[in-house]
Amino acid sequence: MDPVDAASTAGSGMHQVEAAVGHAVRESGASVALLYLLPPGEDVLRLSVLTGVPEQIAASWLQVALTEPIPVADAVRERRLIWISGPEEMARTYPRPALVLPYDFSLLAAPVVTGAIVWGGLVLLWPGSHPPRLRRDERELAEATCRSLGRLLEQASAKGRPVLPGKRPRVLPSDHGRAPEPTDGAAAIEFISRLPGGSCALDLDGRFTFVTPGAADMLGADEEQLLGALPWEALPWMDIAEAEDCYRSALISRWPTRFTAVRPPDTWLCFELYPDDSGISVRVTPAADTRETPAPRHPAQPAMPSRAAVLYHLMHLAATLTETTGVQDVVDQVADQLLPALDAEAMALNTAEEGRLNIIGYRGYTAELMALFDALPLSADTPAVRVMNTGVPNFFTTFADLKRAYPSVVQLDEMSSWAFLPLIASGHPIGSLVLAYDRPRNFAPGERAILTSLAGLIAQALDRARLYDAKRDLAQSLQAGLLPRTLPRLPGMHVVARYRPVGRGMGVGGDFYDLIRIDDATASAAIGDVQGHDVAAAALMGQVRTAVHAHATAGASPSEVLARTNRLLADLDPGLFTSCVYASLDLSRRRVRLASAGHPPPLLRHPDGRAEILRVPPGLLLGIYPDAEYSTTEIDLKPGALLALYTDGLVEAPGIDIDESTAEIAGHLAGSDPSDLDAVADQLIERAPTLNDDIALLLIGVDPTSL
Repeated sequence: MDPVDAASTAGSGMHQVEAAVGHAVRESGASVALLYLLPPGEDVLRLSVLTGVPEQIAASWLQVALTEPIPVADAVRERRLIWISGPEEMARTYPRPALVLPYDFSLLAAPVVTGAIVWGGLVLLWPGSHPPRLRRDERELAEATCRSLGRLLEQASAKGRPVLPGKRPRVLPSDHGRAPEPTDGAAAIEFISRLPGGSCALDLDGRFTFVTPGAADMLGADEEQLLGALPWEALPWMDIAEAEDCYRSALISRWPTRFTAVRPPDTWLCFELYPDDSGISVRVTPAADTRETPAPRHPAQPAMPSRAAVLYHLMHLAATLTETTGVQDVVDQVADQLLPALDAEAMALNTAEEGRLNIIGYRGYTAELMALFDALPLSADTPAVRVMNTGVPNFFTTFADLKRAYPSVVQLDEMSSWAFLPLIASGHPIGSLVLAYDRPRNFAPGERAILTSLAGLIAQALDRARLYDAKRDLAQSLQAGLLPRTLPRLPGMHVVARYRPVGRGMGVGGDFYDLIRIDDATASAAIGDVQGHDVAAAALMGQVRTAVHAHATAGASPSEVLARTNRLLADLDPGLFTSCVYASLDLSRRRVRLASAGHPPPLLRHPDGRAEILRVPPGLLLGIYPDAEYSTTEIDLKPGALLALYTDGLVEAPGIDIDESTAEIAGHLAGSDPSDLDAVADQLIERAPTLNDDIALLLIGVDPTSL
């Protein structure tokens, strides 16, 4: 059955989407599925549908920025299917998720698109028993599912009822085959009771669903106490990283795993986990005491994530923080990772700016509440300011505790407990982190230590990010100074320019454009791309633009402009090469003369709406060979025509055929409204296949009533 047929029986909107995802899991044999949606106008994928694992396993990836080194982000950004055959390939290709999920599984990630619209991405996981290669039928099913999902999402949006991600993902129950007959349960219990040792069962969320009397006796707890509980809730001594790791490994890889643990004071037990799509069967038997008995642990607090689970999230956060760039990137990653890991309801990040508290980011609080505290003087007696000044963390289990320490404080929210943590970098406090909980929190010593260490990681990342932002602002100011501030106005001609710097890195590169007024009827336009994304590329770009401008105003032909600029670059020998297209526009003769130095071809939209790729002979890149020659191509330029010059970031990306991409942009240009060049420029930039390269765009429209 086709995914569309499967979805059509499930109603509309999200129910159809869920049916399509469920169909893909059943037909492909995958054990886990995650569907991410990309809300309109955002660049963050949000997990919307999940099946096969509990939400806490996926908590680190509830939100995925398109720029993150994660399979689904790459699949969506590059619009291609990605296959990861196992843990070794995952570790080589995507070390961050491999660090947190070092288990045996295969993964497929594919984009959900219709035409130029990106709706999201689908991720399927298979157990460790899957062969290294993706089968053809599995690939075809995944691609068909993505097409089906794209059509469903497009139809829902067209009807004015778009399917949007909720605050939490929708977790679908796993379909694990035949429902048991009434007699099956009694027979199974009799069979298990005859076996030595003890047995129990966990659902996919890790909760006890069945416990034999023998297992309850070995665990030292009543059956009623265990049923429906998480192991670390009912049995504090089970809150160990080894148990959590084996549980996650069994759940994701679907391979049996085992571990040993000591039930206080000195009873060693062996746990064997046997997973399938419905849950995990656990065999409990006595084990030999092969290690020293660990010191007694502090009892785990009810309704809290296990310490092992918290460590998984924090390890993921630590890996994430190593890749953050700007301050906003740090804020987003901390909020996305920290709140689910610590079960906190809200957070705020603060720094000191000119003697005042500066709230640089928050989550879970209202803007109105944050406005009351933003810009407070550092002499104010508030917890956030005090920890920033003293470097000493503060923890408050209740509002009464907070009131005793700060008598003037007024409760303005519904929170119950707070942690105020200093952000210390290079031995000096640079800010503070506020965590708020909507239920009472005791903050045991171990948890306080984890939170304080975590604040130190955030402080280091924030310190790096502030330096990065300062350098980026400087680089962007440099680039802005090298590009034209305004474009000259010419009778009968409308010109619009766009420049989008690279999404990551220093935000500075070598893309440039220029429009040069010669007289009332003639003008010259140039667009080019200097190799590299650094200050050296920007500096050379300024030299190239200046040279082109000088030769153009001196009356040189297009081929002469490029040849003379090329000789100048060869003499300078900067070690960088430059592509460029130069256009000389003569409105009186209704002609445009073009020359190219290895640059992507210009596009021409004719007055009748037909778009053409202008095959201008590409000469050598500038700066390679001093005596290179460039030819000139002359094209008709009729009233109502639209000429588009652009750099390769508009059409080029890994895994994408540049000719197909250029033809697609030409098609969009043909269907555009030339009377609104600003809208056309914005639409073309939005269609760019990558965020990892600069884009310069110059649109030149000839007035239909001119000439």
